This record gives sequence, structure tokens and C-alpha cells, in this order.
Amino acid sequence: MTFSPTPALAQPAQPPAPPTTASEALQQYNDVAKRAEQVNEDLLKAQTDLQARNADFDKANADVAMAAETEKQAKALEEQFRGQVDALASASFQGARFNKISALLTGSSADDFLERASALNVLASDNQDALDKYTRAVATATDARKLAEDGQRRAAEAKAAAEKLTADITKTQQDLKAQLTTLDQARSRLSAKDKSDLVGPVDDGVYLAPSGSAGKAMDVALAQRGKPYVWGAEGPGSFDCSGLVLYAYRAAGVSLPHSSRAQYGYGKSVSRSELQPGDLLFYGGSVGSIHHVAMYIGGGKIVHASTSGVPVKTDSIDGGGRDYLGAKRIVG
Repeated sequence: MTFSPTPALAQPAQPPAPPTTASEALQQYNDVAKRAEQVNEDLLKAQTDLQARNADFDKANADVAMAAETEKQAKALEEQFRGQVDALASASFQGARFNKISALLTGSSADDFLERASALNVLASDNQDALDKYTRAVATATDARKLAEDGQRRAAEAKAAAEKLTADITKTQQDLKAQLTTLDQARSRLSAKDKSDLVGPVDDGVYLAPSGSAGKAMDVALAQRGKPYVWGAEGPGSFDCSGLVLYAYRAAGVSLPHSSRAQYGYGKSVSRSELQPGDLLFYGGSVGSIHHVAMYIGGGKIVHASTSGVPVKTDSIDGGGRDYLGAKRIVG
């Protein structure tokens, strides 16, 4: 199994200079919210990678245990047939081989020959069967030992990676906390008009979803409109961007990770001109810096959990961000 490298951690939040106008206050809030969103995605991706590393560690340990049991059973078979094979080898070395010609020469009649030849065939078959089983047991034991060694190596690597990710997560959580403190400071400077402008118009219109899992996910996502944005939340009372997508597709029977960057690894890429309801739209300068995900609902519009202070809502595609990166079709 392969994993994405640990994301670079954002720098600690630096308090912005106090705004001099209302528009500056709103801009500051949006800038800080975007930085916090980036750190939140760093955290979610690291947590997703940690889960994968822990799963890999568990799988490696299970492989080690299975290999040890396989080797034990193979060793038992090896010992079971070792005496028979050793006796056969010793008899062959001492010239105690018999064949059908010798049976004919030493027999007193044709019936005697047939009886002796038949007995020799049985003995030869038994000896060959013992030799084959012994050889397979030795090969199985050797392969099991190699599998155990490989499992031990993978377990050690996964454990080391998990320990590093755990340390990174702790650092990222501290950074996110600092970003959110700065965000609270920026929010306190917003006027009533700023807050209204931040939320934008409320859209509670009806959108017709297609049949199938994508349509089900779209309906569920739209049903969350008006619920608050909360960092790291995945419902049912609040959401962040990837949490909303996870929640909607989970209701449709599709499992996704809680990270927009990790979600980008699912489904197939589709162009902007080929978008269908239920497709996921991603925003960021590159795959490694994706910071937002939204769901397409048709007609050039999306539903998303956009940022702190803004409830789940519908928007235009560009309302998800100026750095649209691409889209993925999860089902269909």
C-alpha cells in the first residue's frame, strides 16, 4: 500500500493589523479563514494517513502471525515425512532398488511376477508421494519464513510512520487552535453588514436530483442547508467541507475519508464541461494543497460547507473558490 507524504504544516498564525475599513475587516476575515481551512485540511489528511498506517501495521502483524502458524504446520509435515524420505534415500544408496525386470527374474511364475510388480508400483507411488509432500513442506516453511520477515519489516515501517504522523498531528492541532483564535479576533471586527455579506443570499430552492447513489448524496447534502460550519465536523448538526461530502455519500452507501485531499483520490476525473449532479469539485493550487471540496447540483451550481461563519448553502462553482482544480465522479 502506498501513502501520500505528510503534508507540510502551515506556519503559526500571525495576528493581522487592525482593519481601517469594513471591507478590510471582511477581507481579513476571509484571509484568516482560508489559512485556517488549509491547516484544517492538513490535520484531516494527516489523520486519514494515520488511520491507513495503523491499518497497515495491523495487517503486517496479522501476516506475521499467519506466517508463523503456516511455518509451524509445514515444519510438522516436514518432520512427519523426513524419516520415510531418509529411509528411501538410504535404501537407494545401498542398492536396494528393485524393478520389474528383477521381479521377473526372481519370480517362479507369471502370476508371481504380476504380484511382485504390483507391489513395487505401490511402494514406488508411496515413496514418491512422501517425497513430494516433504518437498512441499520444506518450500512452504521457507516461504512462510520470508513472509514473516517481510511482515516484520512492514510493521516496523508502519509503526515509525504512524509515530511521526502522530507528532505532526499534535503540532497541526496546536497551529489550528492558533488560527482559530486569530479568526475569532477577525470575526469580532465584522459589522452586521459584513456578516450579511459573508453569508450571502439564502437559497432554499428545490433541485431535482438524478436517480442512483449520486442523486441520493445530492439530496442529503441539500437537506443540510442552513447548518453551521464547524472545523472537523461531519454531521449531523454541523459540517466542514469534506465532512458534508462524507456525510452525504455515506447516506448513499458510499464510504469516503474525511479529507478533501484524500477524497480527490476517489472516483474518475471529469472535465468542467461534463459535470453531472453528485460530482465533487475540488479547489487548490495543486493536488497537495487542496483546501476545499463541494458537490455539483447542476446548472453551474454547487452545495457546500464553505467556511466558518457561513452555513451550508448553495453557490456558483466559482463561489467555492477562485482556484478551481478539477472534479471527480464518485459513482456512475
